[in-house]
Amino acid sequence: MARADCPTCGGSGWKVVERTTAGAQALSTDKPGSAAQGEPKLVWAVPCDCTAGDRTERLLAKARVPDRYRHCDFDNFETDNEIESVPRAQQEAWNRSLAQAKLVVERFAAEFPVGSEHGLLLMGPCGAGKTHLAVAALKGIVLRGHSGLFYDYRELLKEIQDSYNAESQATEMSVLEPVLKAEILVLDDLGSSKPSLWALETVGHILNTRYNEKRVTLLTTNYLDAEAAGNPASVPSPRVAGMRAPSIEDSLTGRGGKRIRSRLYEMCRTVLITAPDYRKEIRNISRSRA
Repeated sequence: MARADCPTCGGSGWKVVERTTAGAQALSTDKPGSAAQGEPKLVWAVPCDCTAGDRTERLLAKARVPDRYRHCDFDNFETDNEIESVPRAQQEAWNRSLAQAKLVVERFAAEFPVGSEHGLLLMGPCGAGKTHLAVAALKGIVLRGHSGLFYDYRELLKEIQDSYNAESQATEMSVLEPVLKAEILVLDDLGSSKPSLWALETVGHILNTRYNEKRVTLLTTNYLDAEAAGNPASVPSPRVAGMRAPSIEDSLTGRGGKRIRSRLYEMCRTVLITAPDYRKEIRNISRSRA
């Protein structure tokens, strides 16, 4: 929304700029009726700078970015966290993992859509910053004019299920079509609900369609691959926040099915983040200092 007191547009939301592009309207350089009229200028009406904030909010709302995550960008993603009573070598290893993940995702967003035939699969524990990075990438991409959507895995399945209700005004295709057609889809928290045959088929259909139509998908998950799940070195130390390596059965393959994991190998680059739950650790530190 334009500022009512904007000195440039006077609250209209538009400003006139000089252009040489064909199609611009001619405007005299002098006031009408003056004795000597100058050569007409070619001008164009463009959105005033005072509407930039409103445009950003509209684009993020259209992309379904939750209010809670709209502050997320690459500049405020922290890669130098410190946790008390944790060995320096362990903290440095976690921070290197965070810095590497940020580098990969930031480069992915900057280069999109060039060289983005593959999406990203961000894997790691709760609170490690996966959603932050995914939203930062999505924001950067949609603010450059590309179409994008953010969906929580459970929320998407629920919206599709709700469309089957006879009283619902939405149809399955009205929910699915934007998900299938968006240039980039962020699917957050993959595998967060127990898999049912219907859920696996639905998610499989979404991923297969987007893969076949060469559309990019960025996913986050708290579940590791089966081989990583059996390797304690792939997750934060169990001394921190009670974390432990998940069982093989509770891996991404177990939560999403072999077919979906196989498809993700083809369509996404895997980025494994090894860091503790930042939100929980900071909260614990704050309490201990209170």
